[in-house]
Amino acid sequence: MINLFNPLFIRYLLAWMPMIAIGILNGVLREVAYGKHLSELRAHQTSTLTGVALFGIYIWGVTQQWPLESAEQAIAIGFAWLVLTVIFEFSFGHFVAKLPWSRLLHDYNLLAGRIWLVVLIWIAAAPYVFSRF
Repeated sequence: MINLFNPLFIRYLLAWMPMIAIGILNGVLREVAYGKHLSELRAHQTSTLTGVALFGIYIWGVTQQWPLESAEQAIAIGFAWLVLTVIFEFSFGHFVAKLPWSRLLHDYNLLAGRIWLVVLIWIAAAPYVFSRF
């Protein structure tokens, strides 16, 4: 059983917050650098890959700064980050950006080439992956 009040676990929960800025930076990069030169779908797919890279660099740095104590802890942190990310994405997208639920769910349609789920899977798995190195 993971101790939710473990100082390391709390540190990792707080370390999720800069991931909001990384996501915004990734969106700005998309709009400024390549979004105008690619179709919307290709820009989405490229943004997914750059998001995986940016989050990977950040998460690797965090795991180097604060080594995880166990595989169980890494999995719990990845799951917590996944939940925080999805809650933020849907609450910000719907209540602040005023996007309809259908638009928010659009990026989850793998059959339409929308691969945003790769970013979410990576955010969840990366603490475990990097803790094994």
